[in-house]
Amino acid sequence: MRSFQLISESGRARRGILHTAHGDVQTPAFMNVATQAAIKGAVSQSDLKQLGCQIALSNTYHLHVRPGDDLIREMGGLHRFMRWDRPILTDSGGFQIFSLAKLRKIREEGVSFHAHTDGRLLFMGPEESIGIQANLGSDIAMAFDECVKIPSPRDYVKASADRTYRWLLRCRDAWLENTRKEDAVNPGQLLFGINQGAVFHDIRCEHMDRIAELDLPGYAIGGLAVGESHQEMYDTIDAVEEHMPKDRPRYLMGVGTPVNILEGVYRGIDMFDCVMPARNGRHGHLFTRQGILNIKNERYAKDDSPVEEGCGCPLCTTYSRAYLRHLFKSQEMLGLRLAVSHNLYFYNRLMADIRDSLDNGSFQAFYSSNREVLDRRI
Repeated sequence: MRSFQLISESGRARRGILHTAHGDVQTPAFMNVATQAAIKGAVSQSDLKQLGCQIALSNTYHLHVRPGDDLIREMGGLHRFMRWDRPILTDSGGFQIFSLAKLRKIREEGVSFHAHTDGRLLFMGPEESIGIQANLGSDIAMAFDECVKIPSPRDYVKASADRTYRWLLRCRDAWLENTRKEDAVNPGQLLFGINQGAVFHDIRCEHMDRIAELDLPGYAIGGLAVGESHQEMYDTIDAVEEHMPKDRPRYLMGVGTPVNILEGVYRGIDMFDCVMPARNGRHGHLFTRQGILNIKNERYAKDDSPVEEGCGCPLCTTYSRAYLRHLFKSQEMLGLRLAVSHNLYFYNRLMADIRDSLDNGSFQAFYSSNREVLDRRI
């Protein structure tokens, strides 16, 4: 059985099920970002289940640096280590090539890093990245790639995309070897290839055609939300989407705002991840169906209403805007925890509502009524 089951379509929007070794994921889906095997904001794994989280994303580079993937393997793999029995996706470390630009050197073999924690020199190539992810035992391993900054010269982007393809061939071979080992932490681990090419549509499409020929379990669009405009991102998705296999899951990496996600679903994307709900929550910015509010504003000092009427999260079912504002002004940890919980619940509820609209044939109406509202500042 293939790992992805396409149930229905509305325009290019898709409703499906992703099958993994640790359970099914109903798509379109948002992946909650547990960078270091935890959500920033003191949200526990049992909390995540109550907030509707289907799948978590953890960071290969960070877990390799601390506490070490060998240690996690000894502890039984990442699922057992963090006590999460649902699917996990691990990125490849490729984004750190972008984000740690001052601490790395790229060559054909791979990338040399100076660890951000203590400055020690590390090396990661395709084989090392896949080996780390095999030790972690994630359900989905991402291929090792370079996330190119935008804008970048066309010649560099083309050379980088070509190198990312060569790296993908090595990733595939390493993944096949690791999953066939008798002592594999997760022999059912899936590998996703990553499309690159910045905002050069011809490079993107050529690259997508080449990686699609490798018949991998899934494919991602990487290297967006790193400096381009929202319209450039949407135009790039439009260009690449028709070159992506229809019978495989499609993942838009590192995206994004609620409207970005809605626009991505509209364009045929199945999976998303972003630190935004947790990061914004820690700063007092809360997402609602009416728009985004800053709970620190004076206008909420005596507001006894919930952050959002009808919301089923732990914050809105119990506490007022006034109390949450007090917690933030007093720098109480409870405020961060409640705000992060609300935003994660909002994202997962949004995805559930999108899936419901696809199931009942109302997605186009849902898209039209929400796309102008979700990013509005209250």
